[in-house]
Amino acid sequence: MSRKYDFPFGIEYVAQLLNLRVRRPCTNGVYTDCPFCGDKRGKLKVDYQEDVWRCNYCGESGGMLDLYGRLKNLTTSEAYREIYETILNGDGWNDNLQTVLPNTQGLQAERKTGEVQKSPLAEIPVIHATLSALLGMLSLSEEHREHLRKERKLTDEEIEQLGYKSTPPFYKCVKLARTLIEQGYTVEGVPGFYVKDGKWTINFSTMLSGILLPVRGVEGMIRGFQIRLDVPLKDKDDPKDKAGAKYVWHTSAGKPQGVSACNPIHCVGDMNARVIYLTEGILKADIAHFVMKRNFIAVVGINNTSGLDLVLSYLANHGTQTIIAAPDMDRYRNEMVRKGIEKIGMKVRNCGMEFRLLTWNPNYKGVDDWQLALKRSESVRREYARTEDCPLSQVKRQKYRIYQLKISEDTVIPFAFGGLNYLHKQGLECPPAELYRVVMDGEMQYADGETIRQKLQRLKDMYGYILPDGYRGRHIAPSDVLELYDDTEKRYFYCEEKGFAEVDFLSADAEPIE
Repeated sequence: MSRKYDFPFGIEYVAQLLNLRVRRPCTNGVYTDCPFCGDKRGKLKVDYQEDVWRCNYCGESGGMLDLYGRLKNLTTSEAYREIYETILNGDGWNDNLQTVLPNTQGLQAERKTGEVQKSPLAEIPVIHATLSALLGMLSLSEEHREHLRKERKLTDEEIEQLGYKSTPPFYKCVKLARTLIEQGYTVEGVPGFYVKDGKWTINFSTMLSGILLPVRGVEGMIRGFQIRLDVPLKDKDDPKDKAGAKYVWHTSAGKPQGVSACNPIHCVGDMNARVIYLTEGILKADIAHFVMKRNFIAVVGINNTSGLDLVLSYLANHGTQTIIAAPDMDRYRNEMVRKGIEKIGMKVRNCGMEFRLLTWNPNYKGVDDWQLALKRSESVRREYARTEDCPLSQVKRQKYRIYQLKISEDTVIPFAFGGLNYLHKQGLECPPAELYRVVMDGEMQYADGETIRQKLQRLKDMYGYILPDGYRGRHIAPSDVLELYDDTEKRYFYCEEKGFAEVDFLSADAEPIE
C-alpha cells in the first residue's frame, strides 16, 4: 500500500523542498536528475502514487523520507520532523509548485481529481498481436534502410526478420488506430496507444521520428517498441556539446487511457541455448546476434534491470548454464556501471548459472562496434610502413615503450580508455604513472624522414588491431602512453581517440615489465 496515506505530505512535496531538477513527466510522477550519482539526464523516477523513487542509472532507491534524509544526512525520523516543521511554518508547499516542478499540471490533476486515467497493461498475446499488425501497416524508409545496411551491416533479410520499420507521421495515427480496431485488434492497454478528443490514437510525432525497434520477450512475442531517434532529444539547458538521448521507449504513459511499456527485457535468438550473452541496448543486441551467431538478451541500462529476474529464471529452467555479459567499455571508468554489473552477476548466480564477462579491443565502445570492425577486417590486415626496399643507409631504428593502465574488473579508473578530456575532468594534468605498467619495450625500423606522428601511428597500427605473437598487453587504445626514446631524450605521448598528445610522464613510477 502506498505510504502517502500515512503522512500529511507526499513525495512531490519532498521533491520540491529538495529542488530536484525535473526533466519530464511520466506515469504517476516525474523523472529528475539524480542528486546521488550526479547524472543529468533525468534518470531518477519520483513516483507520486507510491511515494518512492529510483535512479535507473545508479540503482539507488527508497521512500520519500530516505530521499530527504540521505541528502540532508538525517535519520528517517529526523527527516520526518524537519519536513513536518516546514509544513507547520507554511514553507515549501505553495502555489509556486509548478515553478519548481514544471510540466506536471496534468499529473497533479490526476492525483487530485483522477481526471486522467491510465489503462491496465494488456496481456502479452494481445500486445503482440496488435503491435505485429501495426508493423504490417508500416514501411521502412530508404534512408533508414540504407543506415541499417551501411552503418549497421544488416542485410535486407535480417532487417525483415527483426521487423524494423520507420515511425509513421503523426497525422496518420488516428487512422492507424481506427483501422486496427476495425480489424478486431485491441488497442486499450497496448503501449503507445491512448485517447485524444474521444478517439484512439498512437503516440507518434515529428520529434519522435526514427526507426521502430520491436522488443521481444523470451517467447518471441513483441512487448513494445523502442525508437532510435533521427534527431537525439536534448534539454534546452543542456550544454551544446552534450549528446542527446538517441533511444526512447514508445509509450503513452501520462496520457488519457495510456500505458507504459514497463521496460521489458529484449531477447533475440534461441532462449533454450546453453550460453546466452547479455548486453545494453536493443539494436546492439540484434546486431551482435547476427554478426556473432550468438543468442542475446538486452537491458536498456546496466542498472535498469526490472524484469531481469523473471527472464533469468526462465533461462535457468530451460537449459541455460552460462550468462556472458558484454557491457560497454565505460564499465572500467564508471563506478555505477561496475556496481550494476555486480548486481546482474549476483542475480545470475542466484539462479544457479555461471556468470562471466566478455572483454575485447577497447578501441570499440560496444560489442557490436567490435564485431563489426572484426567483420570488416577479415580480409584486410593493416600494414605498417615498409622499409625493406629502402637503401640500408636510409633505414633507422626507433626504440619505444608502451604503458597501459593496470585494470581489473574489480576497480574503476575514471579516465580509463578515454581521451585527455576524461583525465582533466579528474583534475589531472598528466597521466599518473603509478597506475601504469610497461607492456612492451621494443624497437622498430623506420625510413629516414618519417615524422613522429607517423611513428606513433605505425605503433597503433601494429598493436591496435591485430596483436603480434608474444605481445603481453592489450590493444593500444585511448589512455595508453607511448614513449619514443634514444640515448639522448625521452618523449611521451597520450593516445587519444583520434591522434596523440605529448604529455609529461614520470615513467620511473610505472610498474616494470615482469
